[in-house]
Amino acid sequence: MQSKGRTGGFSIFRNPPCVWPESMSGQPGAPVRVHVIDSDPHLRGVVAQELMGDTRTVVSGQAGSLRDGRRLLRDEPCDVLLVDMHLEDGLGLELISQARALRPPAEVVVLSRLDSDDDAMRAFDLGAAGFVVKDSWFVSFVQAVLQVANGGASVTPSVSRRLLLQLGRGRAATELGLSPGQVVRIKLSERELEVLKMIASGLTSVEIGQRLAISCTTVNSHVKNMYQKLHVKSRAQAVSCASSWGLI
Repeated sequence: MQSKGRTGGFSIFRNPPCVWPESMSGQPGAPVRVHVIDSDPHLRGVVAQELMGDTRTVVSGQAGSLRDGRRLLRDEPCDVLLVDMHLEDGLGLELISQARALRPPAEVVVLSRLDSDDDAMRAFDLGAAGFVVKDSWFVSFVQAVLQVANGGASVTPSVSRRLLLQLGRGRAATELGLSPGQVVRIKLSERELEVLKMIASGLTSVEIGQRLAISCTTVNSHVKNMYQKLHVKSRAQAVSCASSWGLI
């Protein structure tokens, strides 16, 4: 909401950031136009209400499916596209390339129910400027829109922190002359590497436990630790990652 007060070349808003220079995109009378595409009508309503409650942003269109989203992008101009990662009839990520083709200046922010680094990286690789987890305590759709509309990025804090940590590990590895696989090998214990190799050979947790003379619970504990260190969520991903890095 905009307050009545004005200070020189600034407008004052209750929503942060409360000081808004007149040089920024998103001004009263020239708001940032936003398309909202999400299968959940309740969420669309919540997002639209927040955006329409701030004079710096306006909802220029809404859609609840991939098909309707394509039509909306084709027929109506926008400055920012807010699109759900998983729509009922397909991946919202498919709209990023269409937005690039039809509305080149438009920025894309992907909305997700899951706090997933893999999904975030897929979105960024395709050209998204933001990745927002819907139920994050820190989510502000107005801020997300204004950030990307003004050349920035909008990433849920928990996701951005993990991505920064991964970047830091990769830079440290480069400086030490180590490959990512070598860094992970250092971090994995000998037992975890042993379990990883057995998983790659197709053994179950029970079979691994029998061979190593440890309980199935202990095996699963090693597997969980490996998932965290490899940044994966399944055995197949762990094996693929380990194989590409020469760990097995």
